[in-house]
Amino acid sequence: MAASNNDDNAESVQYFEGVEKLLEVWFTSSDGKDKQRDLRQIPRQKWESLLKIVRCEIISFCRNDQVDAYVLSESSMFVSKRRLILKTCGTTTPLQCLEPLLNLVERFSGFDEVEDVFYSRKNYKKPELQMPPHQAFEEEVALLDTFFPDGEAYCLGSADTDCWYLYTLNREKLSKEDREPDQTLEILMSHLDPDVMSIFTREVCSSAAEATEKSGIDKLIPSMVIDDFLFEPCGYSMNGVSKSGSYMTIHITPEPEFSYVSFESNIPEAAYDEVVHRVLKTFKPGKFVITIFANKESVAADCPKELEQSDYSNFDGDWLRKDVQYCRFKNYDLTCAFYSKFPS
Repeated sequence: MAASNNDDNAESVQYFEGVEKLLEVWFTSSDGKDKQRDLRQIPRQKWESLLKIVRCEIISFCRNDQVDAYVLSESSMFVSKRRLILKTCGTTTPLQCLEPLLNLVERFSGFDEVEDVFYSRKNYKKPELQMPPHQAFEEEVALLDTFFPDGEAYCLGSADTDCWYLYTLNREKLSKEDREPDQTLEILMSHLDPDVMSIFTREVCSSAAEATEKSGIDKLIPSMVIDDFLFEPCGYSMNGVSKSGSYMTIHITPEPEFSYVSFESNIPEAAYDEVVHRVLKTFKPGKFVITIFANKESVAADCPKELEQSDYSNFDGDWLRKDVQYCRFKNYDLTCAFYSKFPS
């Protein structure tokens, strides 16, 4: 997460793209025997080889009965029974690993079909520094379409300023089992408070644990067991997992010129107001985007509608909602809302 990554491009040494590419894939079996299969059967060395294609590596790991959580050199990976989440920042290339990923999953776990795909990201500040196919969303969609002919692409927000891209299958589920409740809250923040960002530098904190406690990250969702990492000379990543299988992940690029923080969690909540309040109070962003995904089986099923109706102008600051869009897919509802500090 530090500004000096391993890219050969000299420009990228001075700039680090905090915006992540988020790939989530749900797998199933054509024979309907999902209960006998598990993505966590894939050996760690196979994941390590796959991540080389993505241009990142594993730097820390924790697990419980429900999920394996990896802190990466560029963000995070979560592996549970049927779901893979790969979230990478910088100049990583997650879509380049799709073909070997599908082969790896079938070989070691027996899942031979993709039930659902979500690929999303915010617009980059410097897209020209990205590696193919990640310089333009159109290129990413073209590659995804070669694997998923029934995929659909969306751009929410303003394509000229701030926007959030999404690619998903939007089709009826394939699994013969009942669909499990699923929900995801994501808060993508920029123009952050310099005093808060200074916590995530080696000048202010000597360890990840110190940064986690000093910032208050440990209090955002108290039930989480935290695995954190503080980069040299700056930058921070953490994964949190709970006994129920819920996760939380935060990634911080603290440099003032391009500060960026992402928060993501799948905790099941009937309303996310309190969580969002705590996150905004912790990081004090000048701008942020909130996305809420929830399927119909989730207790959060009505949260997207609530976000559409709320302006969040009372979130311990003068943030104004600039745009909000609500999407209803076959299996999920989504709301994406953009906020800026008043009067910008």
